[in-house]
Amino acid sequence: MTGIIQARMGSTRLPGKVLVPLAGRPVLGWVIRAAGESGVLDDLVVATTDLAEDDAVAAACERLGVAVHRGSADDVLDRFLGALEAHPADAVMRFTADCPLLDPAVIRTVGTAFRALPGLDYVSGGLPHTLPRGLDAEVIGAAALRRVGRAATGEHRVHVTSYAYTHPAEFTVMGLTFPPSAAHLRVTLDTPADLALLQAVTGKFGDAPIPYRELVDWLELNPEVRALNADVRQKALAEG
Repeated sequence: MTGIIQARMGSTRLPGKVLVPLAGRPVLGWVIRAAGESGVLDDLVVATTDLAEDDAVAAACERLGVAVHRGSADDVLDRFLGALEAHPADAVMRFTADCPLLDPAVIRTVGTAFRALPGLDYVSGGLPHTLPRGLDAEVIGAAALRRVGRAATGEHRVHVTSYAYTHPAEFTVMGLTFPPSAAHLRVTLDTPADLALLQAVTGKFGDAPIPYRELVDWLELNPEVRALNADVRQKALAEG
């Protein structure tokens, strides 16, 4: 299983967010560490664009000791397929570089679930959402990803796996839930308000992966931190 982290400097709401430092480590570095500590990946690669502005992402990957693949800025699915071709595997675990608080144990659970059910095309910890936004993980089989590559159009080429889970008649799909639901919480990075919350979290916990239940409990006990990004609206699928 290969982990592929999509990362780019361009962001409409917070440009350069993937290299913003948290507790002294770039956000991308947090994601790389969590993926590596999960223990379910055979390989890991960052998929960035071939735009000049993403030379900074490629340079960061070299410093962080992770492979990089560069491809289309607009067709993220094609970028993933190129990364898979360069780093062959029977399955891909998809990450986005704006989720620094990923819990290696959650990643491990999702990866293990995929391995436990032969014939499964796709599994996600976000169907339906019970984890905080920014903590879910997903795996898609390599053959299924290639099928998606042939069929997907529009926003599905931006979201990589969305064609599979929105067409369950065509793919064998499974969702994992993590009760009790904490879907009302948001720990991803897309806006300055999100950054303020993440800085508060890392100010408390430091430079280390945080068990998701411990993070949820702390956020529930600290409404003033929770409120920092409570008004941020998650982009709809069709918005890219």
